[in-house]
This record gives sequence, C-alpha cells and structure tokens, in this order.
Amino acid sequence: MRHALIFAAGLGERMRPLTNRTPKPLLPVGGKPLIEWHLEKLASIGVRYVVINTSHLAEQFPDALGDGSRWGLRIRYAYEGPTPLETGGGMLNALNLLGPEPFLVISGDVWTDADFRSLPAEPAGLGHLLMVDNPAHHPGGDFSLDATGVLHDDHAWPRLTYSGIGIFRRELLHDWHAVVADAGAAETPPRFKLRPLLERAMSRAQLHGSHHRGNWTDVGTPQRLAELDERLKVPRPR
Repeated sequence: MRHALIFAAGLGERMRPLTNRTPKPLLPVGGKPLIEWHLEKLASIGVRYVVINTSHLAEQFPDALGDGSRWGLRIRYAYEGPTPLETGGGMLNALNLLGPEPFLVISGDVWTDADFRSLPAEPAGLGHLLMVDNPAHHPGGDFSLDATGVLHDDHAWPRLTYSGIGIFRRELLHDWHAVVADAGAAETPPRFKLRPLLERAMSRAQLHGSHHRGNWTDVGTPQRLAELDERLKVPRPR
C-alpha cells in the first residue's frame, strides 16, 4: 500500500472557537497536531504518497507540514475551494493524485491506536472499513458486520460505527452519477457524500470490514479534544 488520502477539508463547526483560526486536523493533541499522528503511522507502514484534502484555512497545511519529507513521505494537497466537497466529492477530487492501486483513507479528525497494517492491502471487494464500538454520541452505529466480515446496512447483526478509516478501490466511484442524489452533485466540482456509494457496494456484498476494539476517538468537540489530550500526555520525568 503506497498511497493514502487524509480528509482535512472540513469547516470544524462543532470545534469552534478553536477552529476559527486553526483547521481541526492541525489542532494540537498530545504535544503535536492531530494530523501528525496519522502521518507518523502512515510512514511506519510503508506508505510513501499522501494526498491531503483542504478547504478551510487551507494555506496553513503546507506551512505546517511542508512536502512531507520530515516523515519520509511525499505530500500533495488537493484544494477543494472555499466550500468542502463532502467525503464523496473530496475523494473524487483527489482521485487523479492517487495511484491505480487501493488506497488508505483517513478522516483527519479522528485518533486511534489501530495498527493500519491489519487492514488488507487488497480488499476483497471495493473497500474495507475499520469499524469500532458505538461511541456515546453515536449510539445507533452505521453498519452491521457479519461473521464473515461482510458489511450490511441493516440490523441483522449488531451495528458498529465507521471509524473514518478504510481501504478503497477507485472503482467504488465508478458511475457515481447513477447513485448520488445530493444537490451539490451537479456543481463543478461535484459535492456529495460517500455513503450512497458505500450503500450500493454493500447491497452487492462488495464492502467488507473488521472490528477494532482498541482506542478510537472522534475529535469532534473541544471537550473530546481536551479529554484525548489528557490521555496522550507523556508524564514528565521527575
């Protein structure tokens, strides 16, 4: 697995006022920007090319991260314009910067201790999602995972929450016009959510997943950011 895409274009509205001047993925947690935790892990598993989607305060990302050489990475930035393109539109916008192989996708506003090497470099279908236990703020979960590792959009099995981390084939976006009904899909560039494409893949048993039972945080509010920062603080030697 050589390529990864980090979603970092969100407006961070729930994180205000912290995000009025700083994009959420660049907020410090555990002594460094949240996005750096991802970059370090990506470098450690052999990823070499990282695309970062940007929109809100986009100019701060290259200023803070540069070309990625300090981590042994090559970073390229996919600017979405002043209005974020949502997850589907953002992935489509970045596709020409990603190689033909399956690529790793990470939401820039999550933190996890999951080992990315546990994800399949070649997913069995169109994608493989890392699922986690439902957090208190999302008790209903997103999808259910059966005993064979296939994902479903029903309640036949206990529902889990999509972590925002997964492996995808570019074919997931094939013929996206036929599936997406978002109003922004007709705009240039298109703006739409990824979920309808995930639902289509699930209906064809082409989306698999695995259950991570370790630590994971959706860093969506100042309180959750502060709680994560406290957990990640390294005790100072006496």
